[in-house]
Amino acid sequence: MKEMTQQHLINAFGGESMANMRYRHFSNQAEKENFPNVARLFEAIAHAEYIHAGDHYRELKHLDGGFIAGSKGTFGPGKTAQNLKLAVEGEQFEITEMYPVYMEVAKLQGEDGAYRSFHWSYQTEKKHKELFEKAKRAVDAGNDVDLDPIQVCDVCGYTLEGDAPDNCPVCSAKKKQFRAFVDNRRVTRKTP
Repeated sequence: MKEMTQQHLINAFGGESMANMRYRHFSNQAEKENFPNVARLFEAIAHAEYIHAGDHYRELKHLDGGFIAGSKGTFGPGKTAQNLKLAVEGEQFEITEMYPVYMEVAKLQGEDGAYRSFHWSYQTEKKHKELFEKAKRAVDAGNDVDLDPIQVCDVCGYTLEGDAPDNCPVCSAKKKQFRAFVDNRRVTRKTP
């Protein structure tokens, strides 16, 4: 693997890993503030970020040494309104700066597996930003967000609100590969 694409994968793995943990902490804060749907949203997106990190990690299976991940991470922690602001900012960075550059470099260097992993994450982060913005508007008005079940593709991390599609619009995984995050965020199930 070309060195620049490899470093981008390492950085993306680090960033997605941090997002997974950060969103889990943000979920706990939302629960404490009595925003159960915001908590469920953070939990669902944390799962998607875990999947992204795993996709990037699998592309790095050839490595056998220690490497440093240079990852941008938004930090708090704060109240839920602040945490949602940080989440939107983090997703915006990935959409406008990080993944577009990483995809172009991987494409230029002929690293198809890395490109696929970056592309799957990029497509998903756009949905994450939309969902976080929806939640932020509700919390800023003093309300919990009104959400249908949140569906997460266990193959690529694609995230949506509502019913799982027959096929994932990003990776074409079947409906049974989606995990639903329903009213009780701690109970997840695969969609039949």
